[in-house]
Amino acid sequence: MILVGTDIDLTPSLGFAERCAASIERALGSTALSAESEDIALIVSTTKGEDLDLVTPSERLAALLQRTEEPIVVSNACTSGVCAQIVAQRLLSSGRYKAAIVVGCDIITAFIRSGFEALKALSDKPCRPFDAEREGLNLGEAVATMVFADERFDAVGPCWHYEAGSIHNDANHITGPSRTGEGSYRCLMDVMEGTTPEAITAIGLHGTGTVYNDEMESIALHRAGLSSVPANSLKGYYGHTLGAAGLLETILSLRALEQGVILATKGFATQGTSYKVNVSAEQRTVAKREGMQFIKLLSGFGGTNAAVRYSWR
Repeated sequence: MILVGTDIDLTPSLGFAERCAASIERALGSTALSAESEDIALIVSTTKGEDLDLVTPSERLAALLQRTEEPIVVSNACTSGVCAQIVAQRLLSSGRYKAAIVVGCDIITAFIRSGFEALKALSDKPCRPFDAEREGLNLGEAVATMVFADERFDAVGPCWHYEAGSIHNDANHITGPSRTGEGSYRCLMDVMEGTTPEAITAIGLHGTGTVYNDEMESIALHRAGLSSVPANSLKGYYGHTLGAAGLLETILSLRALEQGVILATKGFATQGTSYKVNVSAEQRTVAKREGMQFIKLLSGFGGTNAAVRYSWR
């Protein structure tokens, strides 16, 4: 499976279906693919949909795109965006589809804010992933789209290839991550099969800026032997975008690597986790080369964890 089109919008102003449709149309603009084609899957990544309705807005999106087939909705807490990429790969591998559109979106509501406030997880200051002074996360809104095609697609030149994906649930707690990072560790070990830590160019972490999630990720990286691999969290720029996060952060990281850059972790200053995480407050440069690899890791409520690995070739 290869990545053939992307789009992000950090200031969406339309309704759920309308903002998703606009993003999809922009992402398809660089391809010869059409949203209404029956051999193209439509996958929607969202945690709360629109007003807690996952089905109706997704059906409205399909209608806007003039599709007759119902979309597939992936709603698996904050890992939804990475899980949706894995679903796309499975669908393309089945041979039923030649391409897949994956769009992620959530609209922040009073219900969502109150839930995070009840957990005392929100910070009234900009979040500081992995920093010793971190106080919690910020919420944000975005819509992001990734368009995939199977390996038969006539790509011009090198592109990003999906290499591996993994989902594990450690069933630790309804909201709290595993203290041993068990689910994230298993995801990392799965996607690392067939490669080595030295071959990984960068890792995109969940990095919410909450005490327990950042600590858990540092433990998982340590257990997987990946503590020294350059990593970052992007939530200091736009907050936690829930169902869009896995897509948005994958897109930004892959496009940055194409420019020879590992984006800085905004808000980070002093290491604040038990184990080393190779994040930096400064943008770092890397050599753009064939074979460079990227891992995206996310975790979420209910003990869910997911990871994907891409290579440039």
